[in-house]
Amino acid sequence: MKIRIGTRGSKLALWQAYHISDLLSKGGIDSEIVTIETKGDKILDVTISKIGSKGVFTEEIEEQLLSGQIDIAVHSAKDMQSELPQDFELIAFTTREKVNDVIVSRNQSLSIEDESKPFKLGTSSTRRLATLKRHYPHIETVPIRGNLQRRISKMDEGQCDALLLAYAGVHRMEYDDLIVEHLSLDKFIPPVGQGSVAIEVAKNLDAEKKAIVRKLTNDPDTEKRLLSERAFLKKLQGGCSVPVFALANLDGNNLSIVGGVTSLDGQVQIKENASGNIENAESIGLELAEKVINAGGKELLAEIKSQL
Repeated sequence: MKIRIGTRGSKLALWQAYHISDLLSKGGIDSEIVTIETKGDKILDVTISKIGSKGVFTEEIEEQLLSGQIDIAVHSAKDMQSELPQDFELIAFTTREKVNDVIVSRNQSLSIEDESKPFKLGTSSTRRLATLKRHYPHIETVPIRGNLQRRISKMDEGQCDALLLAYAGVHRMEYDDLIVEHLSLDKFIPPVGQGSVAIEVAKNLDAEKKAIVRKLTNDPDTEKRLLSERAFLKKLQGGCSVPVFALANLDGNNLSIVGGVTSLDGQVQIKENASGNIENAESIGLELAEKVINAGGKELLAEIKSQL
């Protein structure tokens, strides 16, 4: 049996694909990696919210899943839309990396907390922009998109002094020496799924292949955390262009999740918590979403979407 793995072509995406390939290999399964260019890879001169958030990094890959040209697709879990098209499903989530956002720079003296030394910070994430406006209004932001290497190149060209990125990608690409600060999870709560790799398949994929891939790649604890976060996101109808955040954690059989939404100008933030038994992970995520909605989240999300 050979599993054909579909992926985007960036170095980070390929790292993720080879990681899955290695996990399969340890279980005695051969694989082949197929690179696919997506809309999000082609359009780099505007923000994700301007392209349209649904399927920006997945649509072309899903076409090949459905046609059978590839067996599985490997994605950053944070890039997955909250509700997949009806012909697809997620069958596995790899062990989660540290979830923090980090500041990356050649200048190791920079500190986001030092208001006396403001600097230009590169990011195109609406969640990160809203969080910066709320907690660090002295920071000037510059829109920077592209793969990690391209962003670092833009920083080195002088477009910004530093970049705001996910630790997972920086660490996997071995740029740890450029990390200036690990940002607090109290302020920078990550987007749903940050730090894990998700495996997507077409529902018509051979059941034996599904079972084998899931057995060899899925981390049960990470899965419970992400199922809760994704249930929250789906209920809110959020996307990767909306400043919604959520993070679930486990303590034994107890799952706790914090999540919410921040206005684009950072002036308003709704943040709630929920917890319960790990077996009710998705229900706990839905409970959190209801709390956020009842606290004014529905109106705030409508306002945000009208501005994007």
